[in-house]
Amino acid sequence: MKFWTVQHIDSWNIAKEKGYLEGNPDYIFEEFLDSYRWMMEQMTKRLVNYQGNFPIWLWLKKPDLRKSGHLNKKERGVLLEVELNKDEVLISDFMAWHIVLCNDFLALTEAEDDLFEAGKLPMTKEESWTRIFDYKELKKNEYWEG
Repeated sequence: MKFWTVQHIDSWNIAKEKGYLEGNPDYIFEEFLDSYRWMMEQMTKRLVNYQGNFPIWLWLKKPDLRKSGHLNKKERGVLLEVELNKDEVLISDFMAWHIVLCNDFLALTEAEDDLFEAGKLPMTKEESWTRIFDYKELKKNEYWEG
């Protein structure tokens, strides 16, 4: 299956030296490390051959680099096209991932959000996060705009 990844030029240069690309925690904001560790736990549970490395973010569709958000202004980078087996990739919803990063509850409806806030929902915040892997369910709910 074909995927794309946008990498900072420094990451690309290191990958060329090593012969492979790997996730690097040095490029992760400290306040997001717990979220990344949660994602790594999910990768351990869901990917048979996962080796415990930090994730490399991939796109299912070739990203438009003219749009913002891929690299900071004036940063140099590369767009790589990679071919991987689908069972080597944990596909998640990009927008929903930001709920995990913000350490929030991922509600599907306003009523569910209200119940969670009132402490009346039999689901933990972390359990709600697994919904990032069910993008079809997310898209069915009007409350979710991801």
